[in-house]
Amino acid sequence: MTDAWTQHGKVRAREAEGLLEVSVDGLTTQAKYYKPLIYEFFRKAWRGSRPTWGEFSVEIGMEYVGDPPWLDLDNLAKAILDAIKGYAFHDDSQVARLLVERRPGERERITVRVTRMG
Repeated sequence: MTDAWTQHGKVRAREAEGLLEVSVDGLTTQAKYYKPLIYEFFRKAWRGSRPTWGEFSVEIGMEYVGDPPWLDLDNLAKAILDAIKGYAFHDDSQVARLLVERRPGERERITVRVTRMG
């Protein structure tokens, strides 16, 4: 993984061979907030690779400080997958493995790791 992050506002991303990592600073209880934020990043700032076909593994982590916010992880996953569709892969039906978790962290953020399988 290269340390070269591309950043626009609260969103940053980097990629290496077969792996895309996206990080969004801050948390909100509204999962729908993340879709336009990430979509805008990819539309305005991202100059990385274009979507490909094949199967992908996606790991989404919600890191929080203190008490975890009330946020339905299934809604978060749907918003994130919709936001990265067309940039990481063509369609979210290509996601063969999906892990979504809430965990304590050093800062509040959403992390996404998209790995090409096979």
